[in-house]
Amino acid sequence: MNKQESNSNKIKPNESHAGITALQEEVHARFPELAKSEIHGNTLYLEANAASYQTICKDLNGQFAFPLVSMFASDDRARTGCFNIHTVFANRQSGILISVALPIDPSTCAFPSLCDLIPAAALYEREIHDLFGLRPMGHPNPKRLVFHGNWPKNQYPLRKEFPADQRPDFTDEKIEFTRIDGEGVYEIPVGPVHAGIIEPGHFRFSLAGEPILNLEAQLYFVHKGIEKLIEGKTIEHGFYLSERISGDETFTNSLTYCQAVEKIAGIQVPARASYTRVLFAELERVTSHLGDLAGICQDVAYGFASYQFKMLRGWSYRIADELCGMRFLRSVNTPGGIRRDFIHGKGKNLTRLLTELKKELTETEAIVMHNSLFIDRIENTGILKNKIAVDLNATGPGGRASGVDFDVRKAFPYEVYAALSFEVPVQSDGDVSSRMKVKLAECFQSISLMQQVLERIPQGIVKEEIGILKPYHSAYGLTEAPRGENIHYIMTGENNTILRYKVRTPSFCSWPALCHAVSGNIVPDFPLINKSFNLSYAGNDL
Repeated sequence: MNKQESNSNKIKPNESHAGITALQEEVHARFPELAKSEIHGNTLYLEANAASYQTICKDLNGQFAFPLVSMFASDDRARTGCFNIHTVFANRQSGILISVALPIDPSTCAFPSLCDLIPAAALYEREIHDLFGLRPMGHPNPKRLVFHGNWPKNQYPLRKEFPADQRPDFTDEKIEFTRIDGEGVYEIPVGPVHAGIIEPGHFRFSLAGEPILNLEAQLYFVHKGIEKLIEGKTIEHGFYLSERISGDETFTNSLTYCQAVEKIAGIQVPARASYTRVLFAELERVTSHLGDLAGICQDVAYGFASYQFKMLRGWSYRIADELCGMRFLRSVNTPGGIRRDFIHGKGKNLTRLLTELKKELTETEAIVMHNSLFIDRIENTGILKNKIAVDLNATGPGGRASGVDFDVRKAFPYEVYAALSFEVPVQSDGDVSSRMKVKLAECFQSISLMQQVLERIPQGIVKEEIGILKPYHSAYGLTEAPRGENIHYIMTGENNTILRYKVRTPSFCSWPALCHAVSGNIVPDFPLINKSFNLSYAGNDL
């Protein structure tokens, strides 16, 4: 049983409205020094001070067993005279987010680190320091995360005064990797350029003989500056950028963006649009998982299985082509619904294609998962322990394969998922085999969900106008991407523009988990373990 499941302070499911009020009262009773608290939808907004911040966060994560799901900064000096740190926790049993704001004095630009209390805070705090210049006091390893040795010191691009088109003079500072000393210990550097067409990432292995002692990943070679590019842009322009965060999660990212906008606008998406969104989201999930399954089989030279899964992925692209003519599923969503009725007149053919896909996948699974040589290769390889998965908030198939029974579609139901029937596959061994089993099972669940959509989708309009959004209002979008929990935060500016946009895709949480899963294995196992997670470089390197 993981930490979230074993705590007696959990609020019972299906009591969201009453639960968030009860939670607000309990938090106020425990922390009377809170500056303020407000409820907007399913989010409880709190404001702490430097003296109470660590204690509040510690209790939310420990006593209440709410995991840390996001952490970021905002430059609010023009309005409030300070920066703010936003630390976001989730009550996954009741579908409640708790966002704790900590005002930061610009004269000190420092805030107390949470690393010793909440391990998952480590990367967030390093990111905040790189992008805003706010120092996490007490952080055990505050080395650069986003920027490498060529980025000049004291240049913080997410501060409002930093121009988006500024190109600073690069420097040449060496960023040290973690060194492990000992007799017979040596290092193997891999990347950042790899064979094939994958994006760049540097991996530094420390080994004693063959077993891997430590793996440190250096990413952000393709950092795009999306959060800066979107500042001051219109809601429509922001949507365009959200679709281009990561190619294989285009639909999910645009959906999460739309969710946040629609919450701020206070509108309800038409039912036909909600059903359509579920169909596209599940199609993206199937396509992603089939690619992962093909990659796992390819990395152990199981040619037949790899070709089968690649073929089935091609079949899922046929469904995408039938729906919208775009395999990346771009230009389907729009704030307020979907751009047009993509399903009208296609139900019969889509049903046939899904039936064929399910039949072939069933036969492929029966062959592949009964191949003893293949099973021997993937069992007990790349084990991610449950405690590490919980501590780092590893979600999606990677977390569920390690016993973390959580899926946004169940815990924070959105669109019409609450009206549909599906199960969340969970394994407990945490190895490559478990991650493969979870993804296979999820493919069947996704096909079933798409079939249910085609059977139940009502007639009607597919879009509501969002109108004029109030400035300086904020909301969180939250979806289950193919790789797991996906969170987008938006604060509006004047004239339907965006003041602050923060994206936290599931890959950000899972890259550290991958490094733990590799420990104790040998270097030739790394491609297999890596593919079983199949994390996004682009989704991390925002």
